Amino acid sequence: MNKAIDIREMRDQNHLFSGQRTKRRPDDLHALNKRELSDLWSKHLNRPAPNVSAALLRSALKWELQASDHGGLSPRTQKRLLALARGSAGQSSLRRGTRLVREWQGKVEVVTIGDGGEINWNDKEWRSLSEVARAITGTRWSGPAFFGLNKKAKAS
Repeated sequence: MNKAIDIREMRDQNHLFSGQRTKRRPDDLHALNKRELSDLWSKHLNRPAPNVSAALLRSALKWELQASDHGGLSPRTQKRLLALARGSAGQSSLRRGTRLVREWQGKVEVVTIGDGGEINWNDKEWRSLSEVARAITGTRWSGPAFFGLNKKAKAS
């Protein structure tokens, strides 16, 4: 039978979320049931636990432990993940106000990069240059390739 563990006692004994690394901490998480994991999540992160399986919650708590020990994600990684979530990964080098111009089938297409990095074409905001290229051509294109942003390989 699985013995219930007092979460406060574990935290007080520096087993969880203490900033001190111990080999017992992952084992301590494995001993917790879903309700106990949810309680620990709520107390540590000051928000309700997501409604996920105990295994996924355990994995997320392990990540939080590691982040608390090692400082979490670097600002560069956080920025990259935010760009990926917005669908604008790969365009981070485009500065606000940039205008991308491409002629397609006799019509000049102009895409502008807004102040917040948003991509604007035809009075609409788009998630990526690839979406814009697809809308223009009707086929799948790499947006950076379509607008000539890919770096050319140097001949040796």
